[in-house]
Amino acid sequence: MKIHIKNGRVIDPASGRDEIADVFIAAGRIVTSDSSTFHANRTIDATGLVVCPGLVDLSVRLREPGFEYKATLESEMLAAAAGGVTSLACPPDTDPPLDEPGLVEMLKFRAKNLPGPRVYPVGALTQKLEGKMLTEMAELTEAGCRAFTQADAPLTDTLVLLRAMEYAATFGFRLWLRPQDVMLARGGVAHDGAIASRLGLPGIPALAETVALASILQLARETGARVHLARLSTREGIAMVQAAKAQGLAVTCDVAATHVHLSENDLIGFDSHLHLVPPLRSLRDRDAIREALRDGAVDALCSDHTPVDEDEKQVPFGESAPGASGVELLLPLTLKWAREMNVPLPRALAPITCQPARILDIPAGELAVGANADLCIFDAHAEWVVTPTSLASQGDNTPFLNHPMQGRVRYTLIDGHIDFESAR
Repeated sequence: MKIHIKNGRVIDPASGRDEIADVFIAAGRIVTSDSSTFHANRTIDATGLVVCPGLVDLSVRLREPGFEYKATLESEMLAAAAGGVTSLACPPDTDPPLDEPGLVEMLKFRAKNLPGPRVYPVGALTQKLEGKMLTEMAELTEAGCRAFTQADAPLTDTLVLLRAMEYAATFGFRLWLRPQDVMLARGGVAHDGAIASRLGLPGIPALAETVALASILQLARETGARVHLARLSTREGIAMVQAAKAQGLAVTCDVAATHVHLSENDLIGFDSHLHLVPPLRSLRDRDAIREALRDGAVDALCSDHTPVDEDEKQVPFGESAPGASGVELLLPLTLKWAREMNVPLPRALAPITCQPARILDIPAGELAVGANADLCIFDAHAEWVVTPTSLASQGDNTPFLNHPMQGRVRYTLIDGHIDFESAR
């Protein structure tokens, strides 16, 4: 299909391009042409809209196999496309976990035959995510895994982590690790501070992140492994990663969009939709995350999309299942942060396009001639309200229910096909 996108504000954070221009697509690629010689099958008038690379989300739980009662592959692929996401990484904490090549190949085959984004599985670091025996990383890589992680499953044996880093460094595999000391975090459901004490909620101290992070960084320094630190939540943790980068360590990091806008102060109403992993931290931590994202110390912003069955949220806060649905809110929450922090739009889009694409090491996140025609076309000023009916995801467990948003995806193009078109 040949598509002509005309008169849009074309923003390509990878190259710094920001201009009113036309984009031409043929055979699934961005091509160079002009309107007088290009005969399109479909013309999209993008006047007043932003045309940018499709979003790249580093953490989207598709819930299959094993958790279809929470969400299905079909529903979450549609939700991702509705959010402007054209490439996503899915964690391995399914049932069974993604610890065998056959499971990875099955997931990729099913995803490829559905409309929606390109799916890049992240393989289990240890068998069954039990933290004991390493998986066959080479075989999983051949099956399509882009990196390896424990997701939120504990890895208490430091020797296993050392062996994993040695092996990964030898063969060039990437490890994605969420730093949290299991013992320090045991039983906690909220940030260990004044709010948790007042509400009677067991706390998870900031030390749970920084102690684990210190071990990870020291092991990375010794082995030379490439490590991505997932979902940082504390001011001290971000400072430690900044220092590690300055010392030349091959580390990157991301934060979740919820943690850019919310803090422990929002827990006052005991809303279980705010039960997240890692927990919402102090205002000081939230502000540090916002500034680090603006200054480039944080490499990527992700949705950490975790659809949960409503019955698992309609219980007391401490008994509820953690997680929030957010893949459709990644763009508006990014735009909200950019407005509040006076960040120019091209710079604001980088942590959700070209920068996560580099972390995943995939050909995405740019609008160069010859690149895959994966695009997001959105109205930066469109106002809407988050409701269960306005979300395509099967999980409507979001802290932003009934909140107004600004910024709405109008079209999502994947491989030159229109996979999502808003009814406006």
